[in-house]
Order: sequence, then structure tokens, then C-alpha cells
Amino acid sequence: MAQFDKAIPPGGEGKIQLRVETKGYQGYINKSASVATNDPGKKQFVLRIKAFVKVPVYVSARHIRLYGKEGKEVTKVAEIRAELDKPLELTPADFTLSGKLKYTIEEIDKGRKYNIRFASIPGAADSYSGSLKLKTNYPEKPEIIFVISGRFDKPRENDGQKR
Repeated sequence: MAQFDKAIPPGGEGKIQLRVETKGYQGYINKSASVATNDPGKKQFVLRIKAFVKVPVYVSARHIRLYGKEGKEVTKVAEIRAELDKPLELTPADFTLSGKLKYTIEEIDKGRKYNIRFASIPGAADSYSGSLKLKTNYPEKPEIIFVISGRFDKPRENDGQKR
């Protein structure tokens, strides 16, 4: 969102105020805004904002995509890390892909770091989407939701054959 002085006299000064909504972001971000002017020497310029967004809980990936061939297991791992000076606890709350996918919560560093391991359940060719919701003990981040999609295709007839 931008607010700015609509008219600035020649040789005068004005203000441009930019606001960046950081919800859903974590870590380093870069944002930019183009500014158009009626100055014949500089018709346009770009303002850049660089920031580091601190979050109470770091999540390496919120979208999990599992793609492969039917009958094969595919795994992905997401890391969850406490960024506050208090232990983090995770509790499973809702999982919509039973029978298609399994997951495990591995505590890597007690109360600080977890790996969530997602593994497809080998079966027939299929596509699916769903989610895993974990509750936390942090009021600043009461839940973590992973959006999960999977697609498993039939192998082509010449897959695995030498050419």
C-alpha cells in the first residue's frame, strides 16, 4: 500500500510512504514499487525495500508436493523450528489424507526443531490434495497448516527400458 504527496512543486520535496504486509512471509524479503513522475529527466524510478521478517515459528515449506509413478513411495521433509526462547510443542489436530499419505513428527532438538516427514502410500495412479494441521503451544502461532498435493501417474510403456 502506498501513500504519497499528489503534487510536488518543481525543486520541492514530497513524501512517499510504503507499507508492506508481511503476513505469510518469513526470513528475507525484497519488495519494490515503481514511481512515475512528470520530470522529463527521470520519468520513472524504483523504490526497493529489503527486510527480515522474524516469526515465532519457522516453517521451511508450507506446500508439500509429492509427484511420482504409481506403486512408488515418494517422501518430502519440512522443518519446523522454534524462534522464541521457549520450548515449542506440536500436536496433530487434523489430517485429511489418511490412506493416501502418512506423516511422522521427528523431534530433532528437544522443544526447538522438528522434521515433519511426509511419505506417499504406494498404490494405483491417483491425484489428491489435502492438509495436515498441527497445533502449537505458542499463542503467537497457534497452528501450522501444510497444504499437500500428490500426483502419481502410470509408468509409460518404455519407462526403464534402454533406448
